[in-house]
Amino acid sequence: MSERSNFSHQVSGPFEVKLAPQDMSAVAASSGLGRMSLDKRFHGALEASSTGEMLAFRSAVSGSAGYVAMERVQGTLDGRAGSFVLQHSSTMSRGAPTQSITVVPDSGTEALTGLSGRMLIDIAPGGAHSYRFEYSLPEAGVSP
Repeated sequence: MSERSNFSHQVSGPFEVKLAPQDMSAVAASSGLGRMSLDKRFHGALEASSTGEMLAFRSAVSGSAGYVAMERVQGTLDGRAGSFVLQHSSTMSRGAPTQSITVVPDSGTEALTGLSGRMLIDIAPGGAHSYRFEYSLPEAGVSP
């Protein structure tokens, strides 16, 4: 993440993800795309679960792929309970990743109302997943 961030908080931690292949629509069945359901468990300052859907494409060139996804995250962020939606649009070009994972504006609920932020996902050798999340929230009790 950038050294110059407009976000006031940074948190990180591990997460587990379960991907399950899903049928494509009749229109998209011959597209070469894949569709997956997402089921995640975040740990650390973000103690939450999420569910969502992903569309992906893997090129014939090794290390080149792309995906888009939407997921609803429900739990606590630094002790504040609520939910929010993450929008993903990421590519891998011959092994070099470009990630864009952002909080959908005005998707925060309860104590996470007004949340803005962006996330990076890291995958270690062996497959362990972790997140880095930069975010801002209005002060407790202050409307966005």
